[in-house]
Amino acid sequence: MKISELMTKNPCTVTPDSLVSEAARLMKEEDVGIVPVVERVGGAETRGRLVGVVTDRDIAVRHVAEGRTTDTPVRDVMSGGVKTAKPDDSVEAVMTMMGREQLRRIPVVDERGSLVGVVSQADLARKASDSVKVEKTVEQISQPGGSHQT
Repeated sequence: MKISELMTKNPCTVTPDSLVSEAARLMKEEDVGIVPVVERVGGAETRGRLVGVVTDRDIAVRHVAEGRTTDTPVRDVMSGGVKTAKPDDSVEAVMTMMGREQLRRIPVVDERGSLVGVVSQADLARKASDSVKVEKTVEQISQPGGSHQT
């Protein structure tokens, strides 16, 4: 099975110039903990080249906890250097990467680096056929002290 069969297609996005409050509002409206950050390609509204992600944790740790009282651009709080998957990657390969890297969500990009979806551990839990592998992946992701502790 390919990851494109499980991923959430056309996720909401923001640009680096979007305000943190806009990203937070999207998270609330869409009931998500991550919003991909894209640079628009040719003015396209729905797709863009992935340049990072902003998570609820990024907002809490890099904005609120630092005492910022004015709205700032997403670029000031987003995470760059994001691990990604390709639509044709196998579900097993993506679960292995998620477990190894302790990632709850992974953006899916095409060959040009344009965002096409996001796969989350919840997508795996609901849709993947190998429940034992999903359980092991979630266990690995949830281990304390991972490299993504901010």
